[in-house]
Amino acid sequence: MIDSVKQSLTWWGIRTMQATNLEDVDFPDIVALDKEGQIILIAEVKGFPLKFQETKAQDYANLRLIDYLQAAKIAIPFAMLVDVDKIQIVKWDGNNLSEPIVCFNTADVLSHYEPKFRDKRIFSLYLKGLTEAWLRDLAYHWKSAIPPFTKEMAKIGLLQLIEDGTTEIS
Repeated sequence: MIDSVKQSLTWWGIRTMQATNLEDVDFPDIVALDKEGQIILIAEVKGFPLKFQETKAQDYANLRLIDYLQAAKIAIPFAMLVDVDKIQIVKWDGNNLSEPIVCFNTADVLSHYEPKFRDKRIFSLYLKGLTEAWLRDLAYHWKSAIPPFTKEMAKIGLLQLIEDGTTEIS
């Protein structure tokens, strides 16, 4: 089980200190922090369909998340997989990832921030930025009083953690 001691470094600071060779440092695409600076979610974002229904793609994506979560050596309750088709959020208990606790159509979420989302090709960097915009909107309502899927995020307990928090992007 991962120790849940209070974090005082950023995700990148922790990973860099743990690395024996800086070329070995690998970071999640997005890290969400609560209002006290505690890491509450990490996200892996891909600008192409991972086809989560395919077992190999899902297994590989989960292994990447597990690598990040185990490397952190701190308790991080949520992880998110994002591709151009789906956003999946899972829980982490310190040893195992849950099955997805929520799954959203990416366009349904992010077209709020990019109205032409369904009509144009979205590349990784832009998808990462749009995903971060949504998480920040959930955190401090920079765009909307009620961001997309607020109810669902509250139901799983993530909204309460991210409120007044922020994100970091790699």
